[in-house]
Amino acid sequence: MTTRHEPKIALGTWAWGDTPTGQVFGNYLTAADLKPVVDGAMAAGLTLWDTAYAYGSGESESKLGALLKDYPRDSYQLSTKFTPQMAAGDSDHEVADMLAGSLKRLNTDFIDIYWIHNPADVEKWTPQLIPLVKSGKIKRVGVSNHNLAQIKRANEILGEAGIQISAVQNHFSLLYRSSEEAGIIDYCREHDITFFAYMVLEQGLLSGRYDVDHPLPADSMRGNIYNAVLPQVSALTAGLREIGATQNASAAEVATAYAIAKGTTPIIGVTKAKYIPSEAKAMALNLSVTDIAKLEALAQAANVDTKGSWEAPMD
Repeated sequence: MTTRHEPKIALGTWAWGDTPTGQVFGNYLTAADLKPVVDGAMAAGLTLWDTAYAYGSGESESKLGALLKDYPRDSYQLSTKFTPQMAAGDSDHEVADMLAGSLKRLNTDFIDIYWIHNPADVEKWTPQLIPLVKSGKIKRVGVSNHNLAQIKRANEILGEAGIQISAVQNHFSLLYRSSEEAGIIDYCREHDITFFAYMVLEQGLLSGRYDVDHPLPADSMRGNIYNAVLPQVSALTAGLREIGATQNASAAEVATAYAIAKGTTPIIGVTKAKYIPSEAKAMALNLSVTDIAKLEALAQAANVDTKGSWEAPMD
């Protein structure tokens, strides 16, 4: 899909910024917990790290920055985000201010991919990226949670300064294909834009580790959202396992391989080093046209709406 040399899978750190009470994901991770994850990922060639100030108000960035400090800066790529709703004021340098904090927490003087996290005001925020790209503090521009019209408009604004969007990051999974249905993935393919897919495993729902008898962590945000639909996705999970069994792969690996087969770069949240080899296996899987059609039919039959509360429809 792209000529850039980057991993087929990016590693997401949303869960790294969870509160000490484990409110979102049901667990709280310290830098000591996460060091084996970083070391294992770097050794495996998984070197593209996605974070955001919004993940714990900088907590995720701080942990990632501390853990990558011992690695040469040219051995990994950093992806982080400007979130309009978290801007401190109403000036013409809000993006620069948030970026400055991210740079400090990540112990770097540039970001490989810097994103406008959502399209709160495309006309206002997109132009603020231009001087930051020209200064070298941002190498590539991305937009997240934007629909096709908003992506095109952001590209027009940046294009006036000779800059183009090189990455789009939206929710995409077997259960949520709105970016494909809206033509966004095709647009990205046609314009050499990398489409990063987040929530490919729907926060664990499609990992194969949870079912009615083994629900997601109780009293966590993801448990509250997904536990109620575990019965509806049981056939899909079984289908993932069945296809995986033919290649000695897990349900999670097949769900990840599906996203890759659809022309996306999955962002996978890894919180334990033991799951790192699983990503390498997912990248090596080959799903047939029949496999993909079967999974999509099972997903459609599940009839589950997994659109996040922060997301607007893509159509």
